[in-house]
Amino acid sequence: MAKNKRSRFSSVTGLVKRHPDGFGFLVPDDPEAPDVYVPRQEMSGVMGNDRLQVRLIREPGGDRWRGEIEKILERGTKRVAGRFESLGAGRGCLRDHSFAWGSDLIVQNPLSLELKDGDWIAVEILTYPDAAQGFSGKVTSVIGDIEDPLNDAKRMLHVHTIPYEFSQGALLEADRIPDQVSERDMQGRKDLRDKKFITIDGRTAKDFDDAIYVESTDHGFRLWVAIADVSHYVKPGTAIDRDAYERGTSTYFPNFVAPMLPEKLSNELCSLKPNVPRLAFVSEMLIDFQGQLLKWQIYEAVIQSQARVTYGEAQEVIDGRTPKAFESVAPVIKKAGDLAKVLMARRFREGSLDLEIPETEIELDDGGNPIDILQSERLFSHRLIEELMLVANISVAKELGGRSIPCLYRIHETPNPEAIANLEAFLAMLGSRRQINGGGLQKKLTRALQEFSGHPQEHILHVLTLRSMAQARYSADNVGHFGLGFSDYAHFTSPIRRYPDLIVHRQLKAALNIGHGYGLSAMDDLESAGAFLSACEQRSVKAERQIKSIKKARFMAQHLGEEFDGLISSVTKFGLFVILRQFDVDGLVRLETLPGDRFEFDEKNMRLVGRRSGQTIKIGDPIKVVVAAASIEDGRVDFVPSGVDPEEVQKSAAERPRAERDSRKASKQPTEKRFSPKKDSKRFRSKRFSSRRRKG
Repeated sequence: MAKNKRSRFSSVTGLVKRHPDGFGFLVPDDPEAPDVYVPRQEMSGVMGNDRLQVRLIREPGGDRWRGEIEKILERGTKRVAGRFESLGAGRGCLRDHSFAWGSDLIVQNPLSLELKDGDWIAVEILTYPDAAQGFSGKVTSVIGDIEDPLNDAKRMLHVHTIPYEFSQGALLEADRIPDQVSERDMQGRKDLRDKKFITIDGRTAKDFDDAIYVESTDHGFRLWVAIADVSHYVKPGTAIDRDAYERGTSTYFPNFVAPMLPEKLSNELCSLKPNVPRLAFVSEMLIDFQGQLLKWQIYEAVIQSQARVTYGEAQEVIDGRTPKAFESVAPVIKKAGDLAKVLMARRFREGSLDLEIPETEIELDDGGNPIDILQSERLFSHRLIEELMLVANISVAKELGGRSIPCLYRIHETPNPEAIANLEAFLAMLGSRRQINGGGLQKKLTRALQEFSGHPQEHILHVLTLRSMAQARYSADNVGHFGLGFSDYAHFTSPIRRYPDLIVHRQLKAALNIGHGYGLSAMDDLESAGAFLSACEQRSVKAERQIKSIKKARFMAQHLGEEFDGLISSVTKFGLFVILRQFDVDGLVRLETLPGDRFEFDEKNMRLVGRRSGQTIKIGDPIKVVVAAASIEDGRVDFVPSGVDPEEVQKSAAERPRAERDSRKASKQPTEKRFSPKKDSKRFRSKRFSSRRRKG
């Protein structure tokens, strides 16, 4: 950004990120303002994610801005969780191991809860580090022993401040909702109960958001996508709605779900269960044999699913081995498969990226212990549902856009040129001569990925491609979706588990003048909601990622000292990350454990080079490693090269300063988005509640 543009700011407000070394960086609320370096001496009493007002001072001889703190506007942390360390006399502390607080937290136990050293506890902050009495708080609950795997889920919900208990008001409202759909609820809706709708989901799913029905026409296909009509039951201003907005999304852990809606709605009345009438919001679409969306109609309906089909069962039908129980709906599944192939072919033809990154599946026993870790197999039946949900999401985005009605879009910006240049350099290291920079980026990326299809480096290349891109997010400003190659795209198909979908349903009903009480939200309200709900989504993603890491660490703790084949997935200045072939687990090989030479990091070529030998170690190289350590506290797995003694490495690690050990943790943190959750939440909710009023 040009200096003359920056000079108009004398002070800015924004969120501060606290570095482990004590200094900070302020991310301004105003996107036109520069990021600001906050020196260590200014950060006294300031915690990570606090909102500050700072005075800008240009540093001599450069373009960097230094900030002097004028005011702490809002504390970003109200509650924390951590490992209890007793100080005696009913007092204890939580150590600032992440260096995000700037001080250890002294805790009182006013409820006289039974606590022992090492217990994970939830704490409400009473005073902050700049207070005269210091950084203090009170214990509100005991999460439990960190060694007990059954406490992993609860610990992650607390660590990431994800609400998981519903308010009393929400539970009372849920209790008052009838158990069955009434005749009155069905009035004024299109009756589609004669259509052979089906749901296709995973075997463990209970919240069935979507059902499909497909017929052939002379010119292509007629597709009905019926989505649970959550907006009929969850009205703006209710306690259920406030709880749902605070969550933003359901959070999914292995064998555990923290739902966005109370179970009576998510698993029962809103769930499109078979053989019972359910209220739905339907997009009925005409699609030609080339996959072109010709027409669509969106309306309220009542449906009755004819079958609950799992992905495995749907695949059997597609493969010509129809189970007897699904003979009556087999034609629907086969037609849906034909349509999905047409839609997929068109999507890839027009530049949509095909990034196949299988999900990690962790099998747990009843005690929460992992018994196996594997990559989930992607069947065509998974893609079938994805394609039909994608086209439904396009139809509603086009409907609102065509009416010039504000919409909360799902957007994905074009990657920055530097990230693409790095990816191109990696492709060159693998032997590819393809140039991917410039126009037609999606198609160039797709062809580059296809070049390594079936190769050992394929998975790593897909992961690196994903890392090179911006995160998809919610916004009222429709800039399109780069990854999918869509100009109009909004989330509509999962209102049971995603609040943005519920917003889109309400905007549609207001635009189509369906029912009463659906007032349109304005652009600025939607933009605030988009920032807040994107942050909620990332909060859940981080929690889901971390609990998988913890379960992986628990699993690998059973294999200490064992040797595995792996591939190098990343190279850094402090070592290299290796993903195992046998299990979907990755871990760090520290630089100092590499035998035979002293290696230096060649950042330009993303490799390690031996000082004497000139030996290179790069992404995609095979390597044999031994499991050296596994931390169930933070989900870290450490490897050493085959032939290196793991016990010597553990001894060396114990002698390293804590700050050095945590530097790797800090370096792996994903970039935070620019948002102010509480500010955006209040702004949107204050207007939204006033009387003025993995599918898709």
